[in-house]
Amino acid sequence: MIPLRDDNPSSSRPIVTVLLILVCTAVFLAVFYGLGSDAAIEQVIRTYGATPAALMAPGNLQTKAPTLVTSLFLHGGWLHLIGNMWFLWIFGDNVEDLMGHGGYLIFYLAVGVIASATHVVMNKLSTNPLIGASGAIAGVLGAYTVLFPRARILSLIPLGLFTRFIAIPAFLFLPLWFVMQFVYGLASLAGGGGGVAWWAHVGGFIAGIVLVPVFVRRR
Repeated sequence: MIPLRDDNPSSSRPIVTVLLILVCTAVFLAVFYGLGSDAAIEQVIRTYGATPAALMAPGNLQTKAPTLVTSLFLHGGWLHLIGNMWFLWIFGDNVEDLMGHGGYLIFYLAVGVIASATHVVMNKLSTNPLIGASGAIAGVLGAYTVLFPRARILSLIPLGLFTRFIAIPAFLFLPLWFVMQFVYGLASLAGGGGGVAWWAHVGGFIAGIVLVPVFVRRR
């Protein structure tokens, strides 16, 4: 299911959501088009990505902890970047609307760190750096599920040679998305996963649900 838009207009400008999209895009362009060599790109990803084995090594947590944040702003390719930013654009504005700009930014970073930490704990021996905003965005999806369960999400559903456009309530769409992440996460423990940080999605989504009451601004 590919979300296209929701029927849930926000009452304020999503300043932080737009800023996050611009920052992630700027970082991506700077890394992939400004460094000039694959070796330099890999070095940046190795330095600022969250590598589980490095974080879990004795004595490294304090020095490597900042990568739990910096990794949220790195992406591995155009599809990775566009997919994440598209989800953030669709769902982030409404969550920001209820949390307020400052609270939303703190929330985004908090669930992002929790998501990265979940991935690290579930992949302790991995030497592959974790990069991407999807864990933080999963937290936004968790918050959206709680705050706007009846919002309808227009989705594109590929059916072989045909496609269908279906409006799906958030309380069905987003929990189903979460279940898929959890199932793929379990598969990754058996050696599958395809390089996707499924446990970051799981941890971020749960963190978003849990932290909603702390950040939502009362009206």
